[in-house]
Amino acid sequence: MGTNSLGRPGALASGPELLVELRREQRRPLRAQLEDGLRQATRAGRLCAGARLPATRVLAADLGVSRRLVVDAYQQLIAEGYLVSQRGAGTFVAAAGAASAPAQERAPEPPRFDFFPGHPDLSSFPRRQWLKAMRETLAATPDRSLGYPDARGAAELRRALAEHLRRVRGVAVDAQRIVVCSGTAQGLALLARALDRPHMAVEDPGLPPHHAILLAHGARLSAMAVDGEGAKVETLPALAARGGAIDAAFVTPSHQSPTGAALTPARRASLLEWAASTAGLVIEDDYDAEFRYDRAPLGALQGLAPDRVVYMGTTSKTLAPALRLGWMVLPPALLERVAEQRSLADHGAPTLEQLALARLIESGAYDRHLRQARRRYRARRDALVHALSRHLPSARVTGVAAGLHAVVRLDRAVDGSELVLAALRRSLGVYPLGYAFMEPRPVHDELVLGYANLSETAIEEGIRLLALVLAEL
Repeated sequence: MGTNSLGRPGALASGPELLVELRREQRRPLRAQLEDGLRQATRAGRLCAGARLPATRVLAADLGVSRRLVVDAYQQLIAEGYLVSQRGAGTFVAAAGAASAPAQERAPEPPRFDFFPGHPDLSSFPRRQWLKAMRETLAATPDRSLGYPDARGAAELRRALAEHLRRVRGVAVDAQRIVVCSGTAQGLALLARALDRPHMAVEDPGLPPHHAILLAHGARLSAMAVDGEGAKVETLPALAARGGAIDAAFVTPSHQSPTGAALTPARRASLLEWAASTAGLVIEDDYDAEFRYDRAPLGALQGLAPDRVVYMGTTSKTLAPALRLGWMVLPPALLERVAEQRSLADHGAPTLEQLALARLIESGAYDRHLRQARRRYRARRDALVHALSRHLPSARVTGVAAGLHAVVRLDRAVDGSELVLAALRRSLGVYPLGYAFMEPRPVHDELVLGYANLSETAIEEGIRLLALVLAEL
């Protein structure tokens, strides 16, 4: 029977793990098997140049052999040039005896001035507060909470979210109606599966990744046009007449993504009337409603019709996309179906991060972070507007003063691909709105510019470079 270095009871709990198979049923000496195994590992690249080997005592305990056997094998491989020994440091794979390490894939350098519209200010992530919340979580969490999580989400986070959403967004919610998910992306996948190949009306333009996710999980999409008053919900009957009954309408009413329009009160009322009269569902993506600069934000649409609206939120715009934490507030009729899909997907979100977020909310640190971010983003949006007035006076910012990005209308249509490539040559990242339509418009006159992750100085320089690029084109 084979023995290897992984999983042997009583092995010393120090040193790196190393897989070496010794077959005791063979007549070949164990030392020769160990030497061959280490040679093969270095030649094949499993052990790269500079890799540290376990100490002789540790490897002997792992393999169930004498330490003298391991010492002799190491000395033989040192003599052959496969290994080197450094006094006081250990035994390492020699550069001459090892296969070349596999080439590391290098991510392309991001543009120096990147107006990517999907990021908050990543440098302002509240590291100290998050670390404090995580430490408190690790200190207080009982062992039983480290088992498989509740697929709907940690009860502590769902309670904290329910209180926060009632207070801040006017959502009609209790903790039992919340399902925690890995951001809006997973939320849409769960909804598409729970609704079982739904016909959905989606805003056009919208976010292409969201459309791709819905399509990949069985949804059929119809484009609902957008104008300065938000989604044109009056077109829903016509879309149904052409493509069949619409099961759900996916909207971003507080700050349309990406045009920046806010759904007017009249259209909000019409959308809810449509849902009530057709038994349709409204999916409300409230992705950046915390950031409104010119007036008080309207409450969430869900608060007016909680039995017909799915409310979606996320930390991707308030804290950081890397957390992969979002939530859905669901009508009772849909709750169990979505919870089942959440369990089938991956058993639930990581528990410790959920508990840390709950502490951040309950301590007030989350609200304080939002207030500080709101002031910072308003100043950066103002910096964008002022820079445009100086360097591109013919351009115009459209949409409400809100969120983390703005739509800029140029004085002429440009080829989006040419603009993007010319901008990248100046280490400038810009994003044409034309590619957000379900039928892309390669030549278009609007750009989506994110400002939250750029300093005011960088915004000024980036717009100056944009003006140069447009002049070249």
